[in-house]
Amino acid sequence: MKCGQIEGKDIYLRPMTGEDTEDIIRWRNKEMVFRNFIYQKPFTRKGHENWIKTMIDTGKAVQFIICEKAGTRPVGSVYLRDIDRTHNKAEYGIFIGEEDALGKGYGTQAALMMIKYAFEEAGLHKLMLRVLAENDRAVRSYEKAGFVKEAYLRDEVFLEGRYKDVIYMAVLREDEKLQ
Repeated sequence: MKCGQIEGKDIYLRPMTGEDTEDIIRWRNKEMVFRNFIYQKPFTRKGHENWIKTMIDTGKAVQFIICEKAGTRPVGSVYLRDIDRTHNKAEYGIFIGEEDALGKGYGTQAALMMIKYAFEEAGLHKLMLRVLAENDRAVRSYEKAGFVKEAYLRDEVFLEGRYKDVIYMAVLREDEKLQ
């Protein structure tokens, strides 16, 4: 699935390239990022290159870099993974890797842009995501973008020496917030 740049209010999304590898590795290994991921093992160049080969190059995922419009600085990444063409759905993911870019609404803007991309460009019917229940900031951002809670899974993952709850959220093509 080839894609071009997507323009937003304060940010734009550009397709990820191999040249973004160092930033992605740096961001994903920051505590403020990895502590909010279900997958918390150290992120490596080999792992990222494998992601590109097995997911991006095969069309099972599409990934963008979030850039500030003012100055064009990359600040994070957003992606659709496990794109399922049988059921027209995918899993949504995002991370903001620059601390000074947090709290500016970039995550909500990126989510809205990706929802529009997923439904209008990629022809998907549903986007879902998994979020640690304790990540209130992310849950609020997802809700602002139109995702709704579909399931609350207690003690779903074992991280940092304890079990944690996970919320499944989703947005459908016909949800009225998108009309």
